[in-house]
Amino acid sequence: EPQVIQYLLTSLFANISSAEVSCVAHVGDIAILTLDPANWSIHFHWPWVSQAASEGDGEKVMSQYKIVLRNMIRFVHDTVQQTKQHYPLVVQFRAGCVVYANMTSQGFLNVGWDGRDLVAFEVDKQCWEARQPSQVAEVVGKSLNSQKSVRMLLEYLLSIWICQSNFLTLKRYGKEILERKELPVATVFARTPSLNQLLLVCHVTGFYPRPISVAWLRDGQEVPLGPALNTSTILPNADLTYQLRSILAVAPRDGHSYVCRVRHHSLGTRSLLIPWENHSTAPNISITTAVLLLVATAFAGGFWWWKRR
Repeated sequence: EPQVIQYLLTSLFANISSAEVSCVAHVGDIAILTLDPANWSIHFHWPWVSQAASEGDGEKVMSQYKIVLRNMIRFVHDTVQQTKQHYPLVVQFRAGCVVYANMTSQGFLNVGWDGRDLVAFEVDKQCWEARQPSQVAEVVGKSLNSQKSVRMLLEYLLSIWICQSNFLTLKRYGKEILERKELPVATVFARTPSLNQLLLVCHVTGFYPRPISVAWLRDGQEVPLGPALNTSTILPNADLTYQLRSILAVAPRDGHSYVCRVRHHSLGTRSLLIPWENHSTAPNISITTAVLLLVATAFAGGFWWWKRR
């Protein structure tokens, strides 16, 4: 699975003299920092993030980010005036890097305008490209492309600093958190919504990281996707792990064996196999036993009464 580091910035422009900026950064699904909208101060969620930020070019970036935010606000207001747009307005930035298992990477920077993709910076080409056929996208793209020094700076930040220096430094300082592995715990049980249907439920919880594979095996063969198979989305737990359920609809006493198979990064090359134990005959056995006991008791009572008479 590739790893993603991303900075998500949202700016709300209520009018020509107002701008509220907030930002959050994640490595994978772990929040590492947030920007306080009130005073633009940075809150580091972990001590190791602060350490990583002060190393190398990170210190320079941290010292210049407020200037970048002021320039961004001024640019948006100028664009609104030039294109005769209206307030209120929301502008969003998504910047970061996708790092693959072989350590190749791809930086990205996308800009959204009122909920729609506006422009994106193509790192390999060192240029901005429109993502919608509008006057705003044309004006913004043309203006940003005219600033060669900014384009060169963005190419460096996205391909070198975020994808290599920043990412590797965060991985080094936050290794224990970023490479955490928690084993999945799986249980299998059945529900009977009707007499002619049985729902086999495989509940898997407590695993980390998020990617996981859960499948049902019928007589050793994987059950293909279809209307009888329903797997939930992966949901977060309060302890920063995840859970999901996979439900398979079958006919009661169909003569097949069923196993829930779980594959996860924490298990390595192994698989977790949880069989469903078919106890469908247990109720019949219990009822039969109860009837026999009742008959025996009645017979013994009748014999005692006959003897006493």
